[in-house]
Amino acid sequence: MASHKLLQPFVPSDENPFDAVKAAHLLNRAGFGGTIDEVRKVLELGPVKAVDWLLDFPDQSAEEQGKDVPDLSAIAGIPNTFQQLRKAYQGKNQAELKELRQKFMASNRQAVLATINWWMRRMVDGPHPLQEKLTLFWHGHFVTSDKDERSALLMWKQNELLRKNAVGNFRQFVRAISRDPAMLDYLNNTQNRKAHPNENYARELMELFTLGIGNYTEDDVKQGARAFTGWAHDGDDYVFRKFDHDEGIKTFLGKRGNFNGDDVIDIILNGTTAARFVGTKLFRYFAYEEIDDALADAIGYEFRQSNYDIRPLVKTILNSQAFYSPLAIGSQIKCPVQLVLGTVRQMNLIMPAENAILGPLNQMGQVPFAPPNVRGWPGGRMWINTSTLFVRYNTGYRLLDGQLPRVDKSHLSDETKDAPDANAVVDYWVNRLIQRPITADKRQVLIEALGTDPSREQNVRKMLQLIMSMPDYQLC
Repeated sequence: MASHKLLQPFVPSDENPFDAVKAAHLLNRAGFGGTIDEVRKVLELGPVKAVDWLLDFPDQSAEEQGKDVPDLSAIAGIPNTFQQLRKAYQGKNQAELKELRQKFMASNRQAVLATINWWMRRMVDGPHPLQEKLTLFWHGHFVTSDKDERSALLMWKQNELLRKNAVGNFRQFVRAISRDPAMLDYLNNTQNRKAHPNENYARELMELFTLGIGNYTEDDVKQGARAFTGWAHDGDDYVFRKFDHDEGIKTFLGKRGNFNGDDVIDIILNGTTAARFVGTKLFRYFAYEEIDDALADAIGYEFRQSNYDIRPLVKTILNSQAFYSPLAIGSQIKCPVQLVLGTVRQMNLIMPAENAILGPLNQMGQVPFAPPNVRGWPGGRMWINTSTLFVRYNTGYRLLDGQLPRVDKSHLSDETKDAPDANAVVDYWVNRLIQRPITADKRQVLIEALGTDPSREQNVRKMLQLIMSMPDYQLC
């Protein structure tokens, strides 16, 4: 099968150059927005080398990459395994048990908040923005929520699993997530036993993680659940409970045998549906929503040709003609995390305290580690409604909170460095924040906001507020 023309590499030309708009587009989609210096670096590298640079990160967790880990001291000494928990509860009366559980919950919540704050800081200024952007993608794909899991340690361990496998092999990724303690808890596979099969994980494995609705039957769910019986955990370790596992013959997706969970995963991935389902989801995340069947089939083919290695597919998408087409550039509604953390990055702000960020993120509908349900965040146009729009328009400006972003005068023309001109100031901030041309009437409004003194801080703040209230700023 020949590759679809839209997946062919984008080749710059005089009529369609690789310019600052496209460089900023790449940094927005493959990270959380680019500074002026980063846009300039990507321009110098060119599209191919820039993608190579962004993809140049190790298949390692944050802990394996260095000493950058969240502060989990709040849960130091808190029971982790079932045995430790039994020992802690032993000999306690009802009142003492209630007090102990409340203490554990408060400590865990403190550690969860520390982990959320750690990850947001890593998204803003970590060493590998594309790895963090993909970690966020997989967090919305292989969904677990701290509201249900209630273990900061297991949520962080899962986050590290997502990071380590972000561009690894999808087959190995699914096997690993199927053994992940947070996932085993969230989708009740710890209660999946031969005598009483629990179908939750088997169902979501097919519906949300690999195949999509309509590509399996209810009997496949029942048979798949039998294959995953006995998969459980003790603390942060996966365990296989042999006596809880169903060793009987199963018929799954037309295949018959004494299957276990890994066999079920292999049967799913040996078909063509999963590659198309997951591959197009990645394409939509990076490029644009509406794709036809021919393009979807080609994406699935590319994914299968790489034996489900994720890095080659991401590279193909980020280098493609589709990625740099008008359908993609400036067409994606920023998710709340992108909106907030991109503002911090592009404004070069001091990272605000977590409570200054989590409140607006919660109002806009996206808090890390807290997806609304097993389907994750709906995204796209669902980010915008009457209750979130006002928050979105005001969040960027509130993040300034007394900070005024520094103007890098090396990016201004010589004649405007010492005596700022309203036109130059507006162009500077539009290029820095929106990173695409705006209409003449919008530009005029910004010029008028600067008044007769474009260097006056009050006027600049007013202009920045207007920029961040524009619909253009909600898109990337």
